[in-house]
Amino acid sequence: MLIEQAQFVRAVLGMRLARLREARERRDAGASAIELAIITAILVGLAVAVLIVVTNIVNNRSNEINSNNGKIP
Repeated sequence: MLIEQAQFVRAVLGMRLARLREARERRDAGASAIELAIITAILVGLAVAVLIVVTNIVNNRSNEINSNNGKIP
């Protein structure tokens, strides 16, 4: 059983190495630095938007609690 598992792991690693070699040979495949920068900027913008929404919700809830003398409505 252990030998079969070792053979399987060896086969999987061999396949992954072959794919890595192919990817290295095709240098123009994949996203460019500009594309990655654009994707990162979009994700950062979404994160900031979520942060603003959550901050507003927390502040509104905090104001409701303070206006009710600490009692949760």
